[in-house]
Amino acid sequence: MIPDECVRLDDDEIIYMDNDVIVTKWKALHPKPKLDHGYSCYFLKRNFKISKFLFSDDSLIYWYCDIVDYTYDNEGDEYVFRDLLADVIVYPDGFVKVVDLDEFEEALEKELLTGDEVKRALRSLDSLLRIIYDGRFNELQDEIEKRI
Repeated sequence: MIPDECVRLDDDEIIYMDNDVIVTKWKALHPKPKLDHGYSCYFLKRNFKISKFLFSDDSLIYWYCDIVDYTYDNEGDEYVFRDLLADVIVYPDGFVKVVDLDEFEEALEKELLTGDEVKRALRSLDSLLRIIYDGRFNELQDEIEKRI
């Protein structure tokens, strides 16, 4: 929604999927010196995506957490994920940073989000931060780690 675009992730490889999670392996859409590839886990019932961002040598850059919403098209067997803009970065040393709240506010100002979407995003962000601050982030990381 900011920017207003829809990006197909046709090159992402689904490495695991059940009713609760989808785990993917991907190459950076626009490789940078710092970001080369990674893995993502979409937590379907929790409305967030946890991504492991990696350098080309497979060392960890950080964990990037998106608050998302999604729809599923049964006929086309296709998920469409929508980034709800509020994000959390967890660095290897454990430092936690909440980012893109300015974009969240801008989307709210421009009425790009409904009241229900705002509530869902804030509940998901709160849930994710509680998991991190309670020292349970490894439970989310494990959904990726046990599949790669």
